[in-house]
Amino acid sequence: MKHSTTTHTATRSGVRFFALSALAALSMAAVVAPAQAQNYPITGNQRATAQQVSERGIPLSELSPNAPDTYTVKRGDTLWAISGMYLLKPWRWPELWGMNMGAIANPHLIYPGQVLYLEKKDGYARLRSSPPEATGTVRISPRNRSESLSDTALPTLKMHLIEPFLVEPLVLNDDTLAQAPRVVGTIDERVLMVKGDRVYARGNQPDALWAVPGKPRFYQLYRSATPMKDPNTGEVLGYEAQFLGKAELVRGDAFEKVTNDKGEVTSSDYVPATLDVTAIKEEIRAGDRLLPAPAAVFKNFVPRAPSQKVDASVVSLYGSDAVAYAGQNQVVAINKGSRDGMAPGHVLTVMTKGQRIKDSTDPDKAMIKLPNEQNGMAMVFRTFDRVSYALLLEVRVGVRVGDQMVNPR
Repeated sequence: MKHSTTTHTATRSGVRFFALSALAALSMAAVVAPAQAQNYPITGNQRATAQQVSERGIPLSELSPNAPDTYTVKRGDTLWAISGMYLLKPWRWPELWGMNMGAIANPHLIYPGQVLYLEKKDGYARLRSSPPEATGTVRISPRNRSESLSDTALPTLKMHLIEPFLVEPLVLNDDTLAQAPRVVGTIDERVLMVKGDRVYARGNQPDALWAVPGKPRFYQLYRSATPMKDPNTGEVLGYEAQFLGKAELVRGDAFEKVTNDKGEVTSSDYVPATLDVTAIKEEIRAGDRLLPAPAAVFKNFVPRAPSQKVDASVVSLYGSDAVAYAGQNQVVAINKGSRDGMAPGHVLTVMTKGQRIKDSTDPDKAMIKLPNEQNGMAMVFRTFDRVSYALLLEVRVGVRVGDQMVNPR
């Protein structure tokens, strides 16, 4: 999509940031599968409070001591990094930027080259796109700009850290993978398949992989859906499928007539579908499953604290069963999802679970439990019904399964 703007004569006094097309709240354009989030009612008092906060900004005490009065956005910047530059609590960025409730749900975009101005007034601070002290009329020459929103928009996080996780992890019901079409072989009967290989697949139903309009053409390959258990209750929250690669449907499955010497049809043979492997993360083998590739959807979000109380636990560390600890810039799954109100952009405080130790100073050597301690921050970037994936932004010690995530403090 192309975006064109023309800047004309503007009156600086009283100009609101959302009236300028050049001003944008920060967001991330990410390709993700859509998730249905649960809507929570908002009371009149809550709405009034949010609007009041968005108008006045945040207390000066919440600003970082080194917050710059002006800052020019550069390529390579991220929303989280700029938030940390200005705020002691980066998740309060929407208040500093002066977003109203509608803008948080549907933020504008900010681009490299834009200048941010910090306004301090009556004990509060806000960011604007023009100098706070400027008054009167400033004439600006008309200028047309045409550029791709997805290519130039400032990302919330460094995209290379989470791009694979936006489409790869898949949380399923227990029988979804078992009922999906499966790879049955290759053109030369190799055991393991790699990128560029041609594979054959069939489904439980004869027409599972038809090559006709309206049917999926692009697929992702998965293996061994692993149960994701709540570390507190043992309840299975879903099944995480192991992503293997991508494939494109070349020819659908069909039935081929079998004739005798007289040309009479005596029976028919089932011919599996043909697919070409277009991308690979791990070697593919017979028995691996095919699921339609998710539709590409642009989803914008800004870092913010959840509006509801959150008491979540780490369910798993993504990537390897052998990993016992996850560090900064790694991904973990938590036991709260869209039905619990979790949404991309929610920032959480990571709490290290206090260990049980033997009190060596006690003659009876009693067992005691150390308190939970704040360990860092994480941001949710993808949600499913009962599970969410979060990126560890800042952690001091390794994060383990069972560690807690709560509202930022």
